[in-house]
Amino acid sequence: MAKIKKLIWTEDGIKSFEEVIRYIAKDSSYYASNFAKKILFYIEKLKHFPNIGRIVPEYNEPDIRELIYQNYRIVYKVDRKIVYVLLVIHGTRELQSNVNRGN
Repeated sequence: MAKIKKLIWTEDGIKSFEEVIRYIAKDSSYYASNFAKKILFYIEKLKHFPNIGRIVPEYNEPDIRELIYQNYRIVYKVDRKIVYVLLVIHGTRELQSNVNRGN
């Protein structure tokens, strides 16, 4: 697959990421900051390896994938040369049945 030209955060992706960071920050701003940096590092890898994540079982669509970091799921969509970050969500939470698929 060709190198990804754009990495776009959807509104739901941004909102869910911010919610996770705020939740962690209630206990420790240090750990929240560290966690955010690591999540962003993982997401940056998608520019070079967009298909490293597994297909999300709940959606069963080959272009909707996820990376797992600790107990969190980073759900994203690969569309040609663009990766859309759809959600960052704790693994125990249910995924939305109708996730905004970015485009």
